[in-house]
Amino acid sequence: MNTVLQVILVGIGGTLAMDIYSLILKAFHIKTLDYRFVGRWIGHFPKGRFFHQKIMESSVIPYEQIIGWTAHYLIGISFSFLLFFIYGKKWFQSPTFSPALIIGIVTIVAPFFLLQPAFGFGIAGTNLPSPNKARMMSFIIHCVYGVGLYISAVLLNNSLKN
Repeated sequence: MNTVLQVILVGIGGTLAMDIYSLILKAFHIKTLDYRFVGRWIGHFPKGRFFHQKIMESSVIPYEQIIGWTAHYLIGISFSFLLFFIYGKKWFQSPTFSPALIIGIVTIVAPFFLLQPAFGFGIAGTNLPSPNKARMMSFIIHCVYGVGLYISAVLLNNSLKN
């Protein structure tokens, strides 16, 4: 299989793991990130607006839900390429757990230092009502992403061998 396609599929798998985890949380009425706000944030870029006081109160953007979900998966795929650039093609041919988990944990830099400040939540959610809870939720979901990367790579490898 083409290595680029393999990296993309593993990234989709890791992102899908996050979404399955989020669905489980929602079943227990636990709030998770609503990706329409990612779409709203991106939708304001052409207007030169990159930071918001409160993203929830910013004007609605047409198709923000679609934009947000598309961005979510493209970001997940991009982070899979980070795994490839650091650990190489060999990892994708013979995946191990630790590198995938490390990449999952490292990706927490993006929401802590880019997304949350841009949404008006402050660095690492300092402006949120329960910043430590938000940090822990981010940490867990990024670990789930890492686990998803690993499981996806293993499943993909097993399907290629058969």
